[in-house]
Amino acid sequence: MSLPLVEPALELLREARPLIDVRAPVEFSQGNLPGAVNLPLMDDEERQRVGIEYKQRGQQAALVLGERLVSGQLKEARVEAWKAYVKAHPDAVIYCFRGGLRSQVAQQWLQDAGVTRPRIRGGWKAMRQALCARIDAAAEQPMLIVGGLTGCAKTVLIERLANSLDLEAFARHKGSAFGRHPFSPPSQIDFEHAMARRLLSLPGPLVLEDESRQIGTANVPLTFWRAMQQAPRVRVEMPLDWRLAQIHRDYIDELWDIYAGQYGPWLGWTLMRKHLITALGRLKKRLGSARLARLQRLQQLAFREHERGNRQAHEAWLAPLLTEYYDPMYRYQLNKHEDAPPVVHVGDWDSCLAVAREWSAARQ
Repeated sequence: MSLPLVEPALELLREARPLIDVRAPVEFSQGNLPGAVNLPLMDDEERQRVGIEYKQRGQQAALVLGERLVSGQLKEARVEAWKAYVKAHPDAVIYCFRGGLRSQVAQQWLQDAGVTRPRIRGGWKAMRQALCARIDAAAEQPMLIVGGLTGCAKTVLIERLANSLDLEAFARHKGSAFGRHPFSPPSQIDFEHAMARRLLSLPGPLVLEDESRQIGTANVPLTFWRAMQQAPRVRVEMPLDWRLAQIHRDYIDELWDIYAGQYGPWLGWTLMRKHLITALGRLKKRLGSARLARLQRLQQLAFREHERGNRQAHEAWLAPLLTEYYDPMYRYQLNKHEDAPPVVHVGDWDSCLAVAREWSAARQ
């Protein structure tokens, strides 16, 4: 009985088909397909030994070693893990790096156990090529960029739109010195795959927040980034007190909820303080030693007040952070390029949301 194949079509991801990645854990951690579960044929050490054998003695010797390393109860345990997943997800599909030996072995072992599932032709590599091609194709779609000073709630604005692409969410980073997420950032590959998966449901106009090419540890693919740079813009303008309340929610309230929820009150508070202290320290080059020292003193006073239940004390250092760092930096970037793309609207948050909706509707 032949082992069935499916083509490396993006429909697999659009339909959210369950995917079994049989590559080693280290490969999976470097980048996987959206929604995949890692149930490896070989662990990292076994894969390394088989790889060395392949280089030194060839494919047949590597196969023999692999069969010896993954045999007996170990083989049974891995087959049982695949069977259990397929039982819970009967339409699951198997893949390895190139859709070659490892996924074929997994298929064969499953088939010997009475379970037949297809593998992806070309494996992870073919699917990745399709995902990257989707991002490149999206560079040709109409785009509207939402800009504005820090604290103008640009992310919240695009979240109100069905056709938004939130790059910061995929990068797990808010796009500033204080924007690092408490959890580990995605690999570059996983960032791109999450971006492409979202684009599968967005064939028309796109609305995005104005971003640097690098968002945390992730880089926006170059072709798509160049298209963003040329796209028309709306610019949100809100008063300082409104923006200050917004970054207080972002930098203090929401951050505290994450840390406290993940680590508990004591450790969460310790880690959150370290996060904010480190983030402020990274601005030394731009702020200068004197201004940094002043903001650090205000930050330490705010921490003490926070411990007494007064979270609003953070505004004492967040307000000058806006006016002395973020605002001048944004205005410098705004005036730096003579060939800047057109700004179709400048106004408050509500008017920019309305314009973005009208722009999107006109291009559907």
